[in-house]
Amino acid sequence: MEAKAKARFVRMSARKVRRVADLIRGRNVEEALNILAFTPKAAASPLEKTLKSATANALSVEGTAKLKAEDLWIKKILVDGGPVMKRIRPTGMGRAYRIRKRTNHITITVTDGKDKEVEVQES
Repeated sequence: MEAKAKARFVRMSARKVRRVADLIRGRNVEEALNILAFTPKAAASPLEKTLKSATANALSVEGTAKLKAEDLWIKKILVDGGPVMKRIRPTGMGRAYRIRKRTNHITITVTDGKDKEVEVQES
């Protein structure tokens, strides 16, 4: 069983978010939330929020009687670049420098690991 959550148009460069996403990729959800809580990067906050949303989506689909949050682990994290807002900064002698305010899209997929066992048995 898989569940997915997306955070779109997060006002941060994708490169900065990927550094924090690499810390939690493939880990247990509970362990990943602990790592994000103590990571001193601004990117930890939107990742934590998206991970909690993916966990809640999994629990709502499957039901809390069948599935516990501790049983979930992170199957996939994607951090893609979003649209870039372009701004102009005036500089000396009538010139203008372009400021690029980057955004990104975060996609987190969590699973309970039972799909993996089924695939192994079939082949």
